Amino acid sequence: GLVRERALGAFWVPIGYPDAKEIIARVKDEADYPILAFADCSSGYGKFKIGKANALGLAGTEEAAYSFGKIMGSQVRALGYNVICSPVLDMINHNTPCSMSDRSLGNDKVEVAKLACAMVRGMHDGGILAVAKHYPGTASGDYTMDSHMAETYSEASPEELLEYNLYPYLELMRNNLLDGIMTKHTRFVNIDNEHPASFSSKVIGIIRDEGFDGFAMTDALCMMGILGKYGRSNTLGLAIKGGNDFSLPYFPDNDYSFETLVEFYEAGKLPDERLNEAARRVLEAQHKAAMLPAGVITPADEDSFRQINERSVYSISDEGVGTSISRDGRHFFVVLTPQDYGDELSVPAVDTITVSWYKPYEIAERLRELFPNSRVDGLVELPTRADATRVLEDNLDYEDVIFISYFNGGPYIGREHLTSRVLTILDAMQRTNRISTLVHLGNPYVAEDYPHIPRRLFGGCSFASTMVALDVLAGIKPALGKQTYTNVKLQ
Repeated sequence: GLVRERALGAFWVPIGYPDAKEIIARVKDEADYPILAFADCSSGYGKFKIGKANALGLAGTEEAAYSFGKIMGSQVRALGYNVICSPVLDMINHNTPCSMSDRSLGNDKVEVAKLACAMVRGMHDGGILAVAKHYPGTASGDYTMDSHMAETYSEASPEELLEYNLYPYLELMRNNLLDGIMTKHTRFVNIDNEHPASFSSKVIGIIRDEGFDGFAMTDALCMMGILGKYGRSNTLGLAIKGGNDFSLPYFPDNDYSFETLVEFYEAGKLPDERLNEAARRVLEAQHKAAMLPAGVITPADEDSFRQINERSVYSISDEGVGTSISRDGRHFFVVLTPQDYGDELSVPAVDTITVSWYKPYEIAERLRELFPNSRVDGLVELPTRADATRVLEDNLDYEDVIFISYFNGGPYIGREHLTSRVLTILDAMQRTNRISTLVHLGNPYVAEDYPHIPRRLFGGCSFASTMVALDVLAGIKPALGKQTYTNVKLQ
């Protein structure tokens, strides 16, 4: 009914949702206007996947960022989408929850802006609008909590935001590339101590005062950072009143979401002027999306895309220590595995785990191919006393230990650290300098908790990056990646 009455500006269908293409087609068939179809797609789609967005920062080239944006845009446009909530412009300077370090392009504002501009140009050439997030960025203050779980805070001032956090947003805007922004649920206490950014006209007003007139939308309103304080009934209305033009409820009952917004308006809490401004921006976004031509993926685009994973590994090692180890040597590989795995990597894989980007059995198989004189063993995330005894004793028959670890963060996972049991085992081995090499995949800040390890390779959150890291370790490929976070404090 809302679509037939032209009362719905946009709708959201998650990428990968069953029958997504058919659902979008049905909605668009009902609409005689250019309704907007939104989704997230920060890792790519189909056979063109990069893991998480930090892979673009690791690759570090505008060509790679452009090709990712264009290919992703062209693919999702073919599914019926015309708006994707990307790029992530949060710049990370410390360990964070919710996998933010793996979703961020880095912490150099100039480099992030260059990559973001290239990516959005690609998205436009692929036929979709871009939504930069999470406005106004990860900033100084307490960011040890995940907004999915509870309210979060920042002490950043408007001046700090304009100097650093908003730099990529403003560069996109100056290049006519900032279609929309997604507002976050953090409360910026020195700007608006009453409302989170997603409800705050003061915080949203900072970029409006800089001349931004594209649309603003909230992050999902189902997060406990919102619900824990405001409940469900007023959230949509407060979001629009605070300066958003779209609200993203992410509640299972669409009728409830619509009715609560109507009730908020009819109670006189939402001024007509604010509602009309939001409607104007929605209509302008619909027109802009309708004017974008569908993209065509070329062989050159595909070649550039393939370089993303090939350039996704970098090395930080002690002076005089190379990036590779001897393939003929006798090494003891310890591969960190999810808790669901058995102690030994010879145990058959569990189907529900092998679909993940981190695949310990495939890692073990590749290590045995590359290093035939070595041994590969597994260590679960919460090891028992027997696990610790086995690893500590069995490695003594080999020249050195190579530790392969990962962190696969996400919403509701909490702070990103290895368990204290694993760290204790590492500390024990390094009392006698047994670990010569670390290969860490994912959030590099997790490695700040590790003891000192002379040779360190870092890769991204994808199986392709994992395989490149192993080839770098074997001296088959060079480490071509850029260090996206230059302030990681390794012991």
